[in-house]
Amino acid sequence: MLELKDISKQFGQKKIFDHFNLVVEDGKILSLVGPSGGGKTTLLRMLAGLEKIDSGEIIYNNAKVSLDHLENLNLLGFVFQDFQLFPHLTVLDNLILSPTKTMGMPKEAAKEKALDLLARLGLSEHANVYPFSLSGGQKQRVALARAMMIDPQIIGYDEPTSALDPELRQEVEKLILQNREAGITQIVVTHDLQFAENISDNILKINPK
Repeated sequence: MLELKDISKQFGQKKIFDHFNLVVEDGKILSLVGPSGGGKTTLLRMLAGLEKIDSGEIIYNNAKVSLDHLENLNLLGFVFQDFQLFPHLTVLDNLILSPTKTMGMPKEAAKEKALDLLARLGLSEHANVYPFSLSGGQKQRVALARAMMIDPQIIGYDEPTSALDPELRQEVEKLILQNREAGITQIVVTHDLQFAENISDNILKINPK
């Protein structure tokens, strides 16, 4: 279980979180829904260690998590809205870059793990292609595989259906629900209430102050 207690975050002159509290149960899907400017994506970035948390506590499985070392704890694997795949690297190389460079994983072990993930996500035949040749749904699955390479405790998605057509939207829904069946805890940021209702165990509406 993930608990956030009294989280505060100042962004410029605006305080986007002030004594914010949240509980995410293991193996469940929580969707954060609301218009832009409410801090939904910032919350994911804070949990991934990409944004500094000014104050508060994070507790995971009854153990307090160091706010200063979130980036190295692999608490949350971040699936970016625009995927952020490196265009000059193949799909396989995109997946193994972070584990080998930041975690010291041997290259052959990283390759084996990446190929297993690609197989699970139906992408084996795309391991040696470049991102430009992939569809939006395929890029989404590659971005998910990359997030899973670090064995995160939680996977966070930033607007995973943004700019996708209805067929690809359903593909993403299916993927997220498959992860729930596998027992993976997930947090989804979206402005699409219908999408959130289709996938979520719980929905939290966040509005700009």
